[in-house]
Amino acid sequence: MPTNTSRFITAAFDHGQVPTIAVINSATESLGVPLDKLVSALQTFLDKHFVPVWGTPARLVKSTKFLKNAWAIVFLDDADTANALGYHDLTEEGLPLSKVFVRTTVENGDKVSVTACHELAEMLVDPAINLCSTGPKNVLYAYETADAVEEEEFLVNGVAMSDFVYPAWFEEFHKPGSAQFDHLNKVKRPFQILPGGYMPIFRSGKWTQIFGSESKFTRFRKEDRKGHRSTYRGITDEMKRSRPSGRIAIALKRMTREAALTH
Repeated sequence: MPTNTSRFITAAFDHGQVPTIAVINSATESLGVPLDKLVSALQTFLDKHFVPVWGTPARLVKSTKFLKNAWAIVFLDDADTANALGYHDLTEEGLPLSKVFVRTTVENGDKVSVTACHELAEMLVDPAINLCSTGPKNVLYAYETADAVEEEEFLVNGVAMSDFVYPAWFEEFHKPGSAQFDHLNKVKRPFQILPGGYMPIFRSGKWTQIFGSESKFTRFRKEDRKGHRSTYRGITDEMKRSRPSGRIAIALKRMTREAALTH
């Protein structure tokens, strides 16, 4: 058995260990919900709704820094902030990292909690961003569990969470209506993309996207999606480990000092 647990738990289908995921808020913009409540809702989402379907448990921990042997979700204002603060695409130890851009999400008219849930679900199922499934006409579909139902949501502990597809969505042999294809039962057949959804596909030698509606295509083209995990589909060799800059270190020290003064 490997002794390097950092490498061991990044294997895409290794369910032998339950990863810890550090939830770090480095955004100055409001998340729309207190961080403690959001972390609790995300944990309930996993335990009650997602894990029974996908078998990918995780333990979420609120933190002010990367934790040893832990994955991470980091809230940042926008992609430019991510670059300025030194956040790349893997944790300091080279483990999976998801970034949620708060200002960008709000400007797009979306909820931060839904975006965080979306990123969490997809990171757990495909942590290495390298899994695909063969779909109609032998087109390769990225193994992304929330993109096809991106704009559908439901409440967990009063907090909006993202809909997600079930494994049957990626299995073309199922007949329409013969299985459950997404959590909210809005999808009726394999590889169906709802009007508010899209999917990354590999076709004609390159990665591109297909959309559930013309309006989704228009909205998608207006959004700033750089820095999200999905943008590294097919180019994961360009992912770098995070090295928070002096600026973020100072900010974290200030947060720690302020927290101590309030207790």
